[in-house]
Amino acid sequence: MITRGHTSVMANRRDEESSKGLFCTPPWATRALIEEIIKRFYGDVSGQTVWEPACGKGHMSVPLAEHFARVFSTDLVDYGFGDGVLDFTFADAEDAPWPVDWVIFNPPFPLAEAFARTALTIARVGVAALVRLAWQEGEERYRLIWRENTPTYFCPFAERVPIIEGVWDPEAGTATAYAWAVWRIGQTPEFPPLVHISPGQARRRSKLSDLALATPGEAKRRRLAREQKAETGPDLFGGGDG
Repeated sequence: MITRGHTSVMANRRDEESSKGLFCTPPWATRALIEEIIKRFYGDVSGQTVWEPACGKGHMSVPLAEHFARVFSTDLVDYGFGDGVLDFTFADAEDAPWPVDWVIFNPPFPLAEAFARTALTIARVGVAALVRLAWQEGEERYRLIWRENTPTYFCPFAERVPIIEGVWDPEAGTATAYAWAVWRIGQTPEFPPLVHISPGQARRRSKLSDLALATPGEAKRRRLAREQKAETGPDLFGGGDG
């Protein structure tokens, strides 16, 4: 098992249903990247390799394996899926078992820039990061990404990509907008084109087999719990057992 980086936070959390920093990507969102963007602008990738460095429980690695010859899956925490535990912000090409053509990931939001910059030193063909639309903003991000490491394509979803903590629930909703930032290695455009991923991807790219990765009803359960808490209101007397 790979154990580079901050070993003190690499405890096995396999039994946890939800963990801070684990946000599972709907499988159809990864297929949309490949079918709508990568195949369109880069061509066939069936003979290429990919590293998924924030693999979580496999929600992105599984659809990547449908298209790439080999998938290397790692994460900072062991969620019971993947090839090893690794802090990607400290990674290099030698950590992979073979040369890596692509690095594709949904990074922890505070580490998105660090993940992208590391990935650009490893990938031979391209890098793709699923990021919040707000990733276009911020002075430091502008300097580190948009000026110094400009994406070749920035591809927002026209429909919302529902991502909640700890699980993937096909019934979930979200107010957060997401986009794929995509880099072609060796090509730095002055202005990255905006490429919309058209509506209907959830319907077109979902598979019945994806349900093995799903936790249906969780979003509804959480919503009802929030509503019940709101109706009950705060305990003005502080509660307690005494």
